[in-house]
Amino acid sequence: MIKLDIVNEVVNRTGITKTKAEMAVETVFDSLKKALAEGDRIELRGFGVFNVKARKTGVGRNPRTGEEVTIQPGRAVRFKPGKELQAL
Repeated sequence: MIKLDIVNEVVNRTGITKTKAEMAVETVFDSLKKALAEGDRIELRGFGVFNVKARKTGVGRNPRTGEEVTIQPGRAVRFKPGKELQAL
């Protein structure tokens, strides 16, 4: 499923125009991105929880040369599915 499929589903279920549905979906996604960028936790009941976890500094290897490479610390988005989603 891609974003266009979500927009089409909103149009089919609500009967609003495709332009307004695109704006609504974009607004939701932008709000989610903004909250995650600020480090907030997003909980969608029945679906799951998105949160941002810190990644540690590490050492990896370049697969071509075998040379050790330092991996910089960063942040990664994690998703934990809710009970209803896991039951599928």
